[in-house]
Amino acid sequence: MAASLEKNAPHQVVIVGGGFGGLYAAKTLAKANVNVTLIDKRNFHLFQPLLYQVATGTLSPADISSPLRFVLRKSKNTQVLLGEVNNIDPKAQQVSVGDRLVPYDTLIVATGANHSYLGKDNWKDFAPGLKTVEDAIEIRRRIFSAFEAAERETDPEKRRALLTFVIVGGGPTGVELAGAIAELAHKTLREDFRNIDTSEAKILLLQGGNRILPYIAPELSQAATAALQKLGVVIQTNTRVTNIENDIVTFKQGDEVQEIPAKTILWAAGVKASAMGKVLADSTGVECDRAGRVMVEPDLTIKGYENIFVVGDLANFSYQNGQPLPGVAPVAKQEGEYVARLIRLRLQGRTLPQFSYNDVGSLAMIGQNLAVVDLGLIKLQGFIAWVFWLLIHIYFLIEFDTKLVVVIQWAWNYITRNRRSRLITGREAFLEDKIVNDSSHYQTPEKKQPASI
Repeated sequence: MAASLEKNAPHQVVIVGGGFGGLYAAKTLAKANVNVTLIDKRNFHLFQPLLYQVATGTLSPADISSPLRFVLRKSKNTQVLLGEVNNIDPKAQQVSVGDRLVPYDTLIVATGANHSYLGKDNWKDFAPGLKTVEDAIEIRRRIFSAFEAAERETDPEKRRALLTFVIVGGGPTGVELAGAIAELAHKTLREDFRNIDTSEAKILLLQGGNRILPYIAPELSQAATAALQKLGVVIQTNTRVTNIENDIVTFKQGDEVQEIPAKTILWAAGVKASAMGKVLADSTGVECDRAGRVMVEPDLTIKGYENIFVVGDLANFSYQNGQPLPGVAPVAKQEGEYVARLIRLRLQGRTLPQFSYNDVGSLAMIGQNLAVVDLGLIKLQGFIAWVFWLLIHIYFLIEFDTKLVVVIQWAWNYITRNRRSRLITGREAFLEDKIVNDSSHYQTPEKKQPASI
């Protein structure tokens, strides 16, 4: 049962997910003779590569978000539906969005990935990951609340725990978080407090492999390690976290087991595909890998269904070097554009060769004036790499006004070394829960104690 029941009715394309893959598919189909319905449970596109800057107070959520309706306002063949797809019926060719059924001729699924705690989901409350705006705001709350609590704390041991920040995972997210927190502690906040020396903060980066940033050239990984260490980050490689509970991280190096008390623990060690992978597996029988990613065909369709495409972090595309493509924005963008072009050509009775990813390289920000960039034959580090990192991220931001705001923010932060978005917001204000109601942590001036405040 096809979605386009009327003769010569426009082809109905349904896109599930407004991330890079889904949004670029919709933009590429803007002038095609098709009707496009983009469904997302959020009304905005989020530029995830800069989430860590929201989490560390450099940018605000609005700086890296663009309303989907605004982005697609000139795509007259496209409508946006706010909702969550909970079922797919490939025989009837329709998806369920709450109580509503949305028919399709072609379906593109681009719902991305979530955190993976490697089977230890109980660690989630102790060590938040960084995938959503809410994650970034929660991490920002924890980071800045830790400094505020340390300012009031009179017990040296508790103060050390408050000024200890542990990041689990040495990929780009972990490296960028570690560098940003180190700059906060050692530079930005140094003159803001009276009872603590923020430069005494300990930032610990734990990596399971033998080096951080394992997907870039070894010499750049070494350069990133040296740059982080210069910022004051302690890097522990070949380290396996065995437990996270009650503000204590337990990890193992060889046969040695260590425990580190830390009030702020952040997770950047792994991802798993969104739940839509299981929905597709249940409805179509498609195979998924151990991370929940859907095994796709060379043209990004799924086996047995030429009108269902999967793109971005949800797809396991392993046809170039035998390994799945990385879950990064350029992969999702290129896959979305490819699928859109293929749909347009199919309607003309034509086709495309199999998808081929054009690797634009890997890059990571270490700190102000410091980055590493691996472009294959060209490898950059230091200030030049940092400028390149800025230009690439500005290029990939969706709307012009967003790019302008971010450039102004970065320029102001560069000149003043200030981070204006250092707001403590979110659930359960830290001060109320952890300090004000615990008089043992803070002795007020009225008590005339010699301790500090």
